[in-house]
Amino acid sequence: MKHLKPRMTHQREIILRALRSVTSHPTADEMYAMVREHLPHISIASVYRNLEWLAEKGFVQKIEVGGRQKRFDGTTTVHYHVRCHACGKVADVAMTPFTDIDRRVQECTGYHITGHHIAFSGLCPQCQHSSTENK
Repeated sequence: MKHLKPRMTHQREIILRALRSVTSHPTADEMYAMVREHLPHISIASVYRNLEWLAEKGFVQKIEVGGRQKRFDGTTTVHYHVRCHACGKVADVAMTPFTDIDRRVQECTGYHITGHHIAFSGLCPQCQHSSTENK
């Protein structure tokens, strides 16, 4: 019996298309709500499993920048993220990634560096506004 290689299924295509249509870095639960419109019988477990597969295969990024839930990003090019410590929102940082940092870290640690992830934290503009209104 042949072992079937996992492939890009119809469910995965819909999940990937939905994720790439937003910049909000949704959680799996948020993705579930988004794709149910196109796949009304999909289970939350299937969404989790497919998002993990898409991340493992490099179609999406899995973001773990604090908070309780992982978030997902349809943009796979190297870029940084910032997370609001008040509301949990995650946004892309519009700056050119550091090009020399991998080499510098490798030189000072002896590790063979294969990549890096930088995530910033702070207070988003909406939460800053809310906190000044409440004073």
